Amino acid sequence: MSQAPEQSPTNLPNVAFTDWFEYPVRAQPHHTDYGGNAWHGSYIAWMEEARVECLRSIGINFADLVALGCDLPVVEIAVRYHRPIKMGMDAVVRTRMADMEGVRINWDYQIQSPDSQELYVTARVILVAVDREKGKIMRQLPPDVENAFARLAGTPNR
Repeated sequence: MSQAPEQSPTNLPNVAFTDWFEYPVRAQPHHTDYGGNAWHGSYIAWMEEARVECLRSIGINFADLVALGCDLPVVEIAVRYHRPIKMGMDAVVRTRMADMEGVRINWDYQIQSPDSQELYVTARVILVAVDREKGKIMRQLPPDVENAFARLAGTPNR
């Protein structure tokens, strides 16, 4: 397996992270491959669940986004798998909105052991706001969504 290039977005800094939303998961049998390791797609599903719950925690429900005519599809994802999670193991998905560039929203992830001693995955996911009716990228976020994201960017650990 080759190393990721130095400038890759998967090379997230190894620092003590703050302002992360935490979402606990457990590797159930249906999350694993024939060898008992979590399947690579399970990690991505857990990241999506954590992001949706993080947004819900600040009052942004996806049903509300749909009602506003806004969707937030993933347009880019970079994942680095450090070590596998085995069937039955608990982990914590940590996520935070890294920054916002207009309608482009960058999210960082770490999946770690509950005691933070083992790092399983680091990732970066990029979303864009899309007008659901027109199917085109929005020029700006709806004001309610933009205000909620601004709160998310400025709030301490939940």
